[in-house]
Amino acid sequence: MTQARTPVDFWFDPLCPWAWITSRWIHEVAALRPIEPRWHVMSLSVLNEGKDVPEQYRRLIAEGWGPVRVCIAAEQKYGPQVLGDLYTELGVRRHLRKLPFDRPTIEDALRAAGLDPELAQAAESTDYDEAVRASHAEGIGLVGEEVGTPVIAVEGVAFFGPVVTPAPKGEDAVRLWDGVLAVARTPGFYELKRTRTEEPSFE
Repeated sequence: MTQARTPVDFWFDPLCPWAWITSRWIHEVAALRPIEPRWHVMSLSVLNEGKDVPEQYRRLIAEGWGPVRVCIAAEQKYGPQVLGDLYTELGVRRHLRKLPFDRPTIEDALRAAGLDPELAQAAESTDYDEAVRASHAEGIGLVGEEVGTPVIAVEGVAFFGPVVTPAPKGEDAVRLWDGVLAVARTPGFYELKRTRTEEPSFE
């Protein structure tokens, strides 16, 4: 008898390298434990609207509108099941190949995910912004405004993170999963944090 897979909802912004690493960890856990990742869009551009952030970061989050719009456009055309592969292809190009989220990069990611490359034109369209905001609000509403991406929800428990580098593999991945769930399920627990001393590692 096949064991039922537990849904794990994962909110991501393709722009964030830390969320990308966490998503690779979730894929590793899914290969070893009966979980089913379900992917959703959130947006650092929405999260940081109206906030006093450095100019360099302001330019970065302005760039972030394009890929989340394309993800929403793909979801609306094909269904949410395509988001995992599209996120993977966008992340490979952005975080591994260090490419900008321009039209050729997004078109190439769409093709690699088996999707219509013409969806890349959604990057410049505000028609998808309401849906971006709604998806973002769903995720951030589970954990509060003072966090970023990723947001993970499982079995009625939601949390930000974990922020980890590089993505754990094998039993290390499962051990982290079990530990994160144990902490997140503890009544009254809110935060466990230390200063990051490493840059994102995509090994």
